[in-house]
Amino acid sequence: MTKNPHVSVLVDTYNHERFIAQAIESVLEQDFPASDMEIVVVDDGSTDNTAERVRKFGSRVRYLHKPNGGQASAFNFGIPECRGEIIAFLDGDDWWARGKLRRVVETFEQNQDVGMVGHGLVQTDTGGTPVGLVLPQQTYRLDIRNVEAARHFDQLKGFFGTSKVAYRRDILERALPVPEALVIEADEYLWTLAVAQAGAIVLNEPLFYYRFHENNLFMLQKANEKALRLKYEVLSSLLVHLPPRLEDFGITKEIASVLLESLRVDVERHRLRVQGGTPWDMFRVEQASYRLAYRQTTLSYRLFKGFVLALAL
Repeated sequence: MTKNPHVSVLVDTYNHERFIAQAIESVLEQDFPASDMEIVVVDDGSTDNTAERVRKFGSRVRYLHKPNGGQASAFNFGIPECRGEIIAFLDGDDWWARGKLRRVVETFEQNQDVGMVGHGLVQTDTGGTPVGLVLPQQTYRLDIRNVEAARHFDQLKGFFGTSKVAYRRDILERALPVPEALVIEADEYLWTLAVAQAGAIVLNEPLFYYRFHENNLFMLQKANEKALRLKYEVLSSLLVHLPPRLEDFGITKEIASVLLESLRVDVERHRLRVQGGTPWDMFRVEQASYRLAYRQTTLSYRLFKGFVLALAL
C-alpha cells in the first residue's frame, strides 16, 4: 500500500494558461523529496488552454476540473482531495522560490503546536521581473490568546495569503466548508479560523513570487468598478460569516472584535468607493484606519495627521 505524501500542494487556477506551467515547475523543482509530495491542481472552470498545459505534466500532477464557482468553491472541492499532513497553497499565476517547502516543513516540525506558516514575497511584473520585496521585520510567532496578541496578528495577517501559506490538514478540515459567497478572499476566512485553533509563524523570508498582471484582482480593482463592487460584497460577507465561527472555536467577542477590526475598516472604505458618502464618512473611516496603523507614534506626527484628516472635511 502506497503511503500518503507528507505534503500536498494545492494549486488553484482559472484561465492561467500563460502562467500555470511556471507555477507547477516551481513546485517540481523544490529541494524537497518528490516522494513526500503531491501536486493537486483544481481548475475552477477555465475556458482557455489551462487544462492542456497542466496535462502535459502527466502523472506528476493530479488534475481536477470543476465548474467555475470562485475561490471558496475551489478550496471546498480541493482540500478534501489532499492526502498530505500539511497542505500548502499556490495560485496558478504565482510561483515559489526553490527552498519554500523545505523551510515550511522544517518550521512545522520544529513547532508542533503551530497550525499555520506564512512568509514574505517578491513582487514581479507580468514577465516575472522583480519590482518589490515585502517582508515582515522579523520572524514572528503569533496567536490570539488575548487582545494584544489578536491585534498583532491582525497587523501581520497579509503574510498568510494563498501562495504564501501552509496549514496542517486537520486545522483546515475543521474550518470547512468555506462559504461559497467568498468567490475571492476565501484565504482570509481560512487563515482567521486557523489562528483561532492554533499558533502561527510568519517567516521573514521571501519564499514566493507574486505576479502583477492585468487579470489579477489587485490590478482589476484599480480600473474595474465591477471588481471593486465584488470586493466590497465579499468583505461584507466575511464580516457576517466569521464571528459565529470564531465563537465556535472559543474566541471571545472582545478578541474577535479586535481580530476583525481592520476588516471592518476595509469594508467601510470599499463601501465609500462603491456607494459614495459624506466628507464626515470619509474622515471617520480614515481616522479609524490611522488609529490602526499608528497606535504608537510621536505627538508631532499625530498633530500632522490630524491636520491632514481635517482637510478631508
